[in-house]
Amino acid sequence: MEKAAIEIVRTLKEAGHEALFAGGCVRDQLRGVTPKDYDIATSARPEEILKLYPKGSTIGAHFGVILVKDRGHHFEIATFREDGDYADGRRPDSVTFSTSEKDAERRDFTINGMFYDPVAEQLIDYVNGVADLEAKRIRSIGDASERFREDYLRLLRAIRFATVLDFQIEPATWQSIKDNATSINKISPERIREELDKIWTSPHRVRGFDLLVDSDLMLAVLPEILNLQGCDQPPEWHPEGDVFIHTRLMLSLLPPDASLPLVLSVLFHDIGKPATRTIDEDTERIRFNGHDSLGAEMTGDILKRLRYSNAVVDATVAGVNHHMHFKDVQKMRTSKLKRFMAREHFDDELELHRVDCLGSNGILDNYEFIKAKEEEFASEPLVPPRLVTGQDLIERGWSPGPEFGDILTQAQDLQLEGTLKTREQALAWLDEVASTQQG
Repeated sequence: MEKAAIEIVRTLKEAGHEALFAGGCVRDQLRGVTPKDYDIATSARPEEILKLYPKGSTIGAHFGVILVKDRGHHFEIATFREDGDYADGRRPDSVTFSTSEKDAERRDFTINGMFYDPVAEQLIDYVNGVADLEAKRIRSIGDASERFREDYLRLLRAIRFATVLDFQIEPATWQSIKDNATSINKISPERIREELDKIWTSPHRVRGFDLLVDSDLMLAVLPEILNLQGCDQPPEWHPEGDVFIHTRLMLSLLPPDASLPLVLSVLFHDIGKPATRTIDEDTERIRFNGHDSLGAEMTGDILKRLRYSNAVVDATVAGVNHHMHFKDVQKMRTSKLKRFMAREHFDDELELHRVDCLGSNGILDNYEFIKAKEEEFASEPLVPPRLVTGQDLIERGWSPGPEFGDILTQAQDLQLEGTLKTREQALAWLDEVASTQQG
């Protein structure tokens, strides 16, 4: 990809244009990280780019951007520009083609405002991005409030970069984030979700969580999380503190590569507790009866509000809905336990249970029981193909209905328990049931 990008720069330069790597790829190269993509900025106008790359996509040409495919990779080639007013807080109403220096000044943060000429091997830094990169600092280019008003998504981008890069946000930029936090809701839910996901899937997700809370962006986008503050819990089970502290602690205990649904299920697993909190009159114990089912409903609503895919919604809601079931695993019959463990998202749900325990009383008995059962059951599928089918019942005179389903479940239970091991045994059992009922 880098070689293809360099050749594009070379082609533009040989045609008499200025051409440079721009933005994140320059930042990443300076950090010693291989860029995921390469953006190219140039003095060439869109029509001049198209003369060199006639198959380029013009979908962004209004903003001076041509999308070019070369050697199997896609590259954005953007003409140096200045932006007009941002009436919608997202895109400029107009653009004026300009110089590389003016182009740098319109960008969001100094660490993203640098250019690099890969042919001349020259770094071009109009905004002191190198100094901020070396200081591990997020700083807006120019006036921070003006940059944020141009595109309010930059509020979350600042948090995201500070999280993913583990950088500090310089004071003026930080104050502007706090001053403008409520304006984030002028941005579409989809764009908000994309930035949040990059925070949640970062190994430094707890830092992102704290920055979202302290900046008031959490209040703007996920106010339900702040409702967990001050919601106290039984100290004998939760010595760590209230539900908010418990949730944050669980985030810190997740593995660095935790899946997005797992992180979301940690965030929302106790979201129903404030609404279900009661005190038992006899024991004076705090209870949260039904917080798991209410929490699952609330989680679904929150994720749909942020336009998550059905796959992410289903996986996260399942984690929230089932997280209290682990307390009963040692009492389950083998058949029920195997079905419980065979569910699609069980690995994430088990990890949710592990950090739930470590973030509260520290008792891992049920987690260790499950891990032992995983080894015990490892030699065959948890739920193998049925030994008895609906056709077998029909051949013996049963008609589809409630009894029909009950018999199939009984047969599978015995199979999962190990009582019925072969199809011959299962059919013999079925014949016995049939003769008993007919008798």
